[in-house]
Amino acid sequence: MDFINDRFMIDSEVGVRLYKDVAAKLPIIDYHCHLDAKEIYENKNFENITQLWLAGDHYKWRAMRANGIAEKYITGDATPEEKFKAYAETVEAAFGNPLYHWTHLELSQYFSCNEMLSSDNWQEIMQHCNGLISGDDFKPRNLISRSNVEVICTTDAPLDTLEYHRRLQQDPSFTTRVLPTFRPDDIFTEDSQAFCRFIDKLALATGQSIRSFNDFAIAMAQRIEVFHEVGCRISDHGPVSIAYLAADAETINTLFSQKCRGMQLSERETVQLNSAMLVMLAKEYKQRGWAMQVHFGAIRNNNGKMHAQLGINTGFDSIADQHHLASGLNRLLDAMAQNSGLPKTIIYNLNASYNDIVATTIANFQSADDGVKSPMQFGSGWWFNDTRRGMENQLNSLADQGLLMHFVGMLTDSRSLVSYPRHDYFRRILCNLIGSWVDRGEIPDDERILTRMVKNICHDNAVNYFRF
Repeated sequence: MDFINDRFMIDSEVGVRLYKDVAAKLPIIDYHCHLDAKEIYENKNFENITQLWLAGDHYKWRAMRANGIAEKYITGDATPEEKFKAYAETVEAAFGNPLYHWTHLELSQYFSCNEMLSSDNWQEIMQHCNGLISGDDFKPRNLISRSNVEVICTTDAPLDTLEYHRRLQQDPSFTTRVLPTFRPDDIFTEDSQAFCRFIDKLALATGQSIRSFNDFAIAMAQRIEVFHEVGCRISDHGPVSIAYLAADAETINTLFSQKCRGMQLSERETVQLNSAMLVMLAKEYKQRGWAMQVHFGAIRNNNGKMHAQLGINTGFDSIADQHHLASGLNRLLDAMAQNSGLPKTIIYNLNASYNDIVATTIANFQSADDGVKSPMQFGSGWWFNDTRRGMENQLNSLADQGLLMHFVGMLTDSRSLVSYPRHDYFRRILCNLIGSWVDRGEIPDDERILTRMVKNICHDNAVNYFRF
């Protein structure tokens, strides 16, 4: 029997049934990823499996470094063959790491290859993959279509022109919707000089004179409206930690003006200004029916030498911790609610020890105001939690403290066009978990309810929640 089959990752007969009959057939709503709209629009073939598979994939790069592979064969000038061989050698050592599963799911789904990649057969597998990769099936748009993807939400800076999103939407030959996501990380930078440069560019892009916090809010609302017109329905924020400190309007205006002049704010002042900006943005999202995503808890670029050599997003990031998360998160959401501006919100924590804090906090702010069930969402296992253990922990915490039935499900959070088997991986884990509850007599084997639950989590909830 092939390693990848209908029973892969599933122990329960009920789980196998739910996977085969329901989950495996459902389209994908990839509401958070880092694909490039330009790359999708230009639709160019990849040169080889190494370019498709290893370029930009810091998950694989971290594993290769742990396997003692020299940087030349990871991000350096080694040949595609040398890099693929180095990854194949790493796969042999990856039992227990989700990369082992993802690798073989991708080989099976896209290349109809059910061999286990190893140092013995890497040449044959590379030759097989490269023989297919020059065909139309491996152009970006066809990879997406073959993955049964209905919607893709990319990640975009506030001043992005969104040119390629517009072009894709005007092209009737490609039916998957590629929508932008508003990611205003630039305004939360602690670097005052970088903040000044952003404000200057914002003023130029909007034709607004920005001399006060109110001017800034008007200009940001204008950019949000531009995104809205191109189909954006989601924002995303990536703070290291969650904190909230209130301040009056005069204080906020003073802090904003100081930062615009390049003055460095204190830690307390930074939290005050950031809090005001988040509350302001949240109300804009609420008015447009958007969902707000908050991915928190990553310490980035920790290896200074390698950051200088390779730049960001190269595999040197870690899980963060923080003091007083529960207080900060509750107070932030409450401030938004008090301002009549708490939008649909998805909170993702990178530190799994905070699962129950997040799950119990969002329960404090559930309501029927947005016309959806569970407008406050505990986001899926993210980044370092994108594993079987991480997903099961998240699903169990959500079920313990909320209603799993209304979960909006999985996302790729990836820069790779062949990362969609991560949805399949999640669906198998979800079906196995539900099936195990049935097997233990904890829930009934009610086919109608279980089918609805799996359909909801894997597809329907996202459609109803985001309203693309």
